[in-house]
Amino acid sequence: MSVCELCASDGGEVLVQNADWRVILVDDANYPGFCRVIWNAHAAEMTDLAPEQRSSIMQAVCKVEQALRDVLQPDKINLASLGNMVPHLHWHVIPRYRDDAHFPNPVWGAPRAAAPDAAVLAARRALLPALRQAILAQFS
Repeated sequence: MSVCELCASDGGEVLVQNADWRVILVDDANYPGFCRVIWNAHAAEMTDLAPEQRSSIMQAVCKVEQALRDVLQPDKINLASLGNMVPHLHWHVIPRYRDDAHFPNPVWGAPRAAAPDAAVLAARRALLPALRQAILAQFS
């Protein structure tokens, strides 16, 4: 296998980290608040983890989801663990809005509409400091 990008780098802005996993805020202009929860050790599948490790990462995913819901109030949260391109266990936690370019489809597909106007995206980005604080509070 070539170098794993999630082993070689943090994968974004680290908000919370422990010995097992880290919570990353992804810099995505069209999806402010897009987060990942990444297992620190190289593992490809949930069943590579012991049951208590699975529970730990899923609890982290749920805490990130709750912070996103509290602060950003999206229409939906998408949770995804694909690993087809990067076979390193990680969960995407993505706030979704009816006006986003891909809704109701996954964010990785072809857009169905234009991205929301700049003012809408700027208002969502303005909530990122509060989101950072809410995520930290979920883990304190």
